[in-house]
Amino acid sequence: MRRVFGLLAALVLSLAGSLAVPASAQAGVDVRVDIAAQRIQVTTTDGEAYNWAISSGRKGFRSPNGVYRPTRLEKNWYSRKYGGAMPNAVFFRGGYAIHGTTAVGALGRPASHGCIRLHPTNAAKLFALVRKHGAGQTKIALNGAANDGLSQFAKASGGTKSKLAKAKERAAIAQQRMAPNWDAARGQILLRPALPTGAFGYQPYMSSGPQWR
Repeated sequence: MRRVFGLLAALVLSLAGSLAVPASAQAGVDVRVDIAAQRIQVTTTDGEAYNWAISSGRKGFRSPNGVYRPTRLEKNWYSRKYGGAMPNAVFFRGGYAIHGTTAVGALGRPASHGCIRLHPTNAAKLFALVRKHGAGQTKIALNGAANDGLSQFAKASGGTKSKLAKAKERAAIAQQRMAPNWDAARGQILLRPALPTGAFGYQPYMSSGPQWR
């Protein structure tokens, strides 16, 4: 009987051990980038949570929406294409990465060439979290679109206004050139020198009347 209970206890412990998930496998990093809000939310399964301002891709350099895993980590990286430092870069799709930036004044609005920029301190923290938990246990999700419609409209309006002003100016100049300037013409007539006496068609004025030949 004792042997039966012993076997049952061993079986229960064996099943419990097989169903248990190691703590390292439970660890993970969840990164959610809200491009419309220009914010990034980072949470870990061991209780850490952060919410930071970002700079996503500006007009013409959109950040790619989707769900990714880190492809590589680069502590010190320099972009030869755009000529800028990318410290603590977490690459997630080709040349796209989440990395630190010195342009901290632009955080909170689109300003990059497609990467997700962070304050250098925050980028270092995220880099450390991904390295700690592993790329396989890190999920990076990008969603939304930059709300830069107002800035585009303002830029377009300014350019249209400038073109209209230039067109009006050119039209006014052309009109001035085509319109007769009677004051200038009268001045030229009055200042024109008298014809010599022997000139063809000249008929001097005589007090006794014209002399016909």
